[in-house]
Amino acid sequence: MTEKIGVLGTKSGQRTQRSGVERVVNAPLPTVYGEFRAIGYLDHDRGDEQVALVYGEIGKDDVLTRLHSECLTGDAFGSQHCECGDQLASALRAVVAEGSGIVVYLRGHEGRGIGLLGKLRAMALQAEGLDTVEANLALGLPVDARDYGVAAEILHDLGVASVRLMSNNPRKREALVQHGIQVAEQVPLLIPPCENNITYLRTKRERLDHHLPHLDAVAHLS
Repeated sequence: MTEKIGVLGTKSGQRTQRSGVERVVNAPLPTVYGEFRAIGYLDHDRGDEQVALVYGEIGKDDVLTRLHSECLTGDAFGSQHCECGDQLASALRAVVAEGSGIVVYLRGHEGRGIGLLGKLRAMALQAEGLDTVEANLALGLPVDARDYGVAAEILHDLGVASVRLMSNNPRKREALVQHGIQVAEQVPLLIPPCENNITYLRTKRERLDHHLPHLDAVAHLS
């Protein structure tokens, strides 16, 4: 377990202040994809509740893993502005097909870390012609404020030393390595684009360095 405890002194004695990530619960979670275990964590530093969906018996090395940033509009509402919902579904199917694996669902990552309302405000600016990077900057918000330290702590708690990371984002790989999780392979998670998200995806490739080679085959989309 990766829980870290700090002790602060007070006039009335000693009190403990927790920091880091604490494992709170491990519950069975039957889904349309298969039978997962939902392992719930509390991030004492940020106050976020996190969950890792674990399928099968995971080992220490080369565990098929997805770090999925929370996206209410895509994951729950089926938004075509992004590919997040389809990526989440594909990742869950992939770990089931593999026989074991982990999907870490990272709350607090909405809109690349700017929050739901910030994301909606950015989407409104994108409807006026700005791209996703320009929209964030126009609002005085960071382009990407996500931190993956919590994800690494969760993987350490689960006994994972190295992963096969389902992601097109090189920043996720770099962050895990910096936090002591080796990435044996970066597995593409490519979703066919549609007219509503092609500009967004091209911006992610051209300005955020996401590896999206399949976009070359859809030049006909606006």
